[in-house]
Amino acid sequence: MTLLPRIRIKICGITRPEDGVMTARLGADAIGLVFYPPSPRFVNPEQARQIIMALPPFITTVGLFVNAEPATVRAVLRVVPLTLLQFHGDEEPDYCAAFSWPYLKAVPMGAGADVYDYEQRFATAAGLLLDSHGGAQTGGSGQGFDWARIPAERHKPLILAGGLHPGNVAAAIRQVRPEAVDVSSGVEAAKGVKDGALIRAFLQGVNDGENNA
Repeated sequence: MTLLPRIRIKICGITRPEDGVMTARLGADAIGLVFYPPSPRFVNPEQARQIIMALPPFITTVGLFVNAEPATVRAVLRVVPLTLLQFHGDEEPDYCAAFSWPYLKAVPMGAGADVYDYEQRFATAAGLLLDSHGGAQTGGSGQGFDWARIPAERHKPLILAGGLHPGNVAAAIRQVRPEAVDVSSGVEAAKGVKDGALIRAFLQGVNDGENNA
């Protein structure tokens, strides 16, 4: 019997060490740290370092940036042991690749972006993260988008985000079949404060979606 890889789970917008530890212990694979000052989930490099230092081994750490100056990204990398960078703005391929660091590129599905176009232009990306941002939205809004716009045939790993929560993640997995899912506001008690019961329910939804795909 061939075992299929399990869908990976990223909980984004971690702002407290205890939330990072809880997330990992409940079974998430990755946490997201937001280095975008306008966001209510913003953390500075020292806060991010403290969160990561509290984590158990083998948790992927992802740093999210939105149109940041290159010097800002490099300053974070000097202090924070990140596994991946996530570029969530209007960054161009050369900018993303210039840091010589594995990265994800967010695709603004809320702006009508074409997934194939992003696959071609961001050939150096480790994967594409499909979110509902675009226009005035920068992510973390809890808004979704039409999953029917996601092509069935893809050439890069796909991380599905945008409006996911415990009540819809199983359906999302059955329809889209992504390599990973990403949630932030859908598992929060308040902005930047994660809720253990919601995370547990979200993980159960992922499991249900996989088992019934």
